[in-house]
Amino acid sequence: MLKNMKKVKVLFVCMGNICRSPTAHGVFRKLVESEGLTDIIVIDSAGTHAYHVGNPPDQRAQQTALYRNLDLSDLRARQTAGDDFERFDYVLAMDEDNYAILQNACPADMEYKLRLFMSFAPELGIREVPDPYYGGDRGFEQVFDMIEAASEGLLDEIRRNL
Repeated sequence: MLKNMKKVKVLFVCMGNICRSPTAHGVFRKLVESEGLTDIIVIDSAGTHAYHVGNPPDQRAQQTALYRNLDLSDLRARQTAGDDFERFDYVLAMDEDNYAILQNACPADMEYKLRLFMSFAPELGIREVPDPYYGGDRGFEQVFDMIEAASEGLLDEIRRNL
């Protein structure tokens, strides 16, 4: 039954694609794998800026993920591309600044695809995933927790729409 379904494509976006969006990519990928949905959900991540293109996730993001049995080492940063809004069903910004950048690049007929990622965890009462890059290790733990909650909500919405 699932073989003939249209794939659902999800893109997580932050500024440099080395902290928040690859963490979301990895967390959501693990959740999708654990639910046996890898045949129908495609996951990617990108940054609005080209600061780190080709680099792996920040070591602190990788360490936080490894501590929680999640490996991000295969991911590499890329910058958002002009066709991302055509290719993806969900383009999920980590914060308002990156949302605004994406909104400026988004064709008007595809704005429905663009959302703040934390909108999938309304129970937390948080609109943005804070950038842990300049903070300490605790920031990465906090970001991971937020991303886990929003990932569950995202998967619930995708299931409802299947």
